[in-house]
Amino acid sequence: MAIPEITPREAHLRQSQGAVLVDVREDHERDLGMAEGARGIARAELEEDPSFHFADPDTELMLICQSGGRSMLAAEVLQRLGYRNVVSVRGGTLRWTADGFPLTRPDAAVEIDHDFHDRYSRHLLLPEIGTRGQRRLELARVLMIGAGGLGSPAAFYLAAAGVGHLRIVDDDVVERSNLQRQVLHTDADIGMPKVDSAETRLSALNPRTHVEAVAERVTSDNVERLLEDVDVVLDGADNFPVRYLLNDACVKLGKPLVYGAVHRFEGQVSVFDAGRKRGVAPCYRCLFPEPPPPEAAPNCSEAGVLGVLPGVVGMLEATEVLKLLLHIGEPLAGRLLHFDALSMRFRETRLPPDPDCALCAPGRPFPGYIDYAAFCSGA
Repeated sequence: MAIPEITPREAHLRQSQGAVLVDVREDHERDLGMAEGARGIARAELEEDPSFHFADPDTELMLICQSGGRSMLAAEVLQRLGYRNVVSVRGGTLRWTADGFPLTRPDAAVEIDHDFHDRYSRHLLLPEIGTRGQRRLELARVLMIGAGGLGSPAAFYLAAAGVGHLRIVDDDVVERSNLQRQVLHTDADIGMPKVDSAETRLSALNPRTHVEAVAERVTSDNVERLLEDVDVVLDGADNFPVRYLLNDACVKLGKPLVYGAVHRFEGQVSVFDAGRKRGVAPCYRCLFPEPPPPEAAPNCSEAGVLGVLPGVVGMLEATEVLKLLLHIGEPLAGRLLHFDALSMRFRETRLPPDPDCALCAPGRPFPGYIDYAAFCSGA
């Protein structure tokens, strides 16, 4: 059965006769003004549980949005759920105001954050994020190890997405050979500490994101201080000692670790969350109980890397970070994603937790930090 549409004039008349006008736009849209007398219920919330708001399926409901599209879709859902008196207001609030009907605006004492609404408008339209999720991102704190090939794209997208605090740790300086893939930096930054270059670029992109630049090498002595108060850790390191150290600290402190690695034309991404989910999610040591010999795993300066490859892998890491912060989707915990740039193929390997893992096996106490450089060199 087709959903009837009515004009704002008819909606205004019916409203005076007891019909309920419901604005199904998102919170940030309604903050800028909504049809006078309307109730504000976001479309996703209304569709998920309409009986919470309207127990009687015979309630006369008139749905309105910005221009009429979303209200029609919401009306169709309500109709399928048994609501018999649902209509959509043609032209939405745009036509409502054009026809001369009044809007209710926020109290003049309440200051509207126009920058927030404009900057994140495309996120705010997503029911899975909305205002609540975007505010959650603003309160989030992410530790990024490395401002190089993986850290560059990840940092750009996390800052653009509105993560409130990025703690970026890297003790290196920008070199000309970095510029082929480390897009945070420019030719003018050569010789500058990477964290300073990153702070400049990211603050220019989104001044709402606080960038904490830490020009230090990650060690057993400072790793717990660096992990303090963060929600998620992103691994943009390029060596095995740091990866094992990060993994061990994240297991001990219960922090989710988003892992990425690149080699020549191939990359890997996963999420290691054994610290919070022992016996359910694996850690990095479940994948690599022991590091490969150095000759089997040369770094980028020895083996080379396709410049765009870290961009792909770093953006995938950023995606996993956002999913973890927003509590949406299915994180890559327990799955290792492989990317082959030459064949443009992705494949997935299931990665169960190792019940005998030396670090994260259930009931196993933390063994303490070790000499990771010696461990990874086979000494």
